[in-house]
Amino acid sequence: MALGELPEYPWDLMTPYAATARAHTGGIVDLSIGSPVDPTPDIIREALARATDAHAYPTTVGTPALREAIVAWFARRRGVTGLTPDDVLPTIGSKELVAFLPFMLGLGEGDAVVHPRAAYPTYAIGAALAGARSVAADDPAEWPDDTRLVWLNSPGNPNGHVLDVPALRAAVSRARELGAVVASDECYAELGWDAPWNAECIPSVLDPRVVGDDMHDVVAVYSLSKQSNLAGYRAAFIAGGRSIIDRLTTVRKHAGLMVPAPLQSAMVVALGDEAHVEVQRELYRARRAVLRPALEAAGFRVDDSEAGLYLWATEGRDAWESIGRLAGLGILAGPGVFYGDSFPQHVRLSLTATDERIDAAAARLRDLGDTL
Repeated sequence: MALGELPEYPWDLMTPYAATARAHTGGIVDLSIGSPVDPTPDIIREALARATDAHAYPTTVGTPALREAIVAWFARRRGVTGLTPDDVLPTIGSKELVAFLPFMLGLGEGDAVVHPRAAYPTYAIGAALAGARSVAADDPAEWPDDTRLVWLNSPGNPNGHVLDVPALRAAVSRARELGAVVASDECYAELGWDAPWNAECIPSVLDPRVVGDDMHDVVAVYSLSKQSNLAGYRAAFIAGGRSIIDRLTTVRKHAGLMVPAPLQSAMVVALGDEAHVEVQRELYRARRAVLRPALEAAGFRVDDSEAGLYLWATEGRDAWESIGRLAGLGILAGPGVFYGDSFPQHVRLSLTATDERIDAAAARLRDLGDTL
């Protein structure tokens, strides 16, 4: 089936609002895309530099050191036991994997790809690229009989919602009834804010409490972009059911999809060091503690947002009107309509701005609140 017409890239619609925000006398505070602004840790940059003599082709499956580091990280940070190096696969960032997973699994016309109602738009784009259809549904009972792939996202983008163990277990159970693959996007799992996730590990779909000792047709996706400020490195990986990993490995070998060798070395260091992750988490925690009360003082209600990199907020009016009002304050956010038709009054604000810019946004929002 030939590739059909795709929608326009949604962020292009933000151009006039960005121009308004940039014209603010205090400068723009860009809380829209969520691209990291803090430095990549020195230990990772040094590892990359040491590995620049990369004269041979890298392997698609990754070096033994990287695969072992991924397995160890899952056990140590996510409570996932039972993985072996043959159950993991590095990827060139997570977005390309999300976009092409339905295609690589052989989905097409007549197949449904389920994703959350509030969802990263690439889940639906991935279905379109494969010629399948996308279905936005949170309740497993609503998943159609022709579902062949279920995307979970916990913590969620844009809303920061966390799926607990019972919710993950129910999703896996229903997907297996339908004969569908479960793919869980867990890229924000190190960023838990509200109880219980400020003290407990956010559960993975591969947690033994969810899948027992049976990972077949269940995979988890993780990115180092957020925890380690490696968005520019394009460093991610997938782990789980062996048959899925084997299939993806074969496709990626034929397509020449390989993580560059120096990046693989950098990933090993990033996965093995927890100190820099804690430092970055505390930066985001402090920025959230400044931005959230200021939003609320300005008349916004923050929904969910118990984890992740964003605040999911509404002031009870059309999202584009809120985007315009925020742009007038020099603050650029993302409209909820980019993340599903069910959220016409929400906006998403990222925590990825410097402390100075977050403070500036908070001051402007508090001034707005004083006029209400």
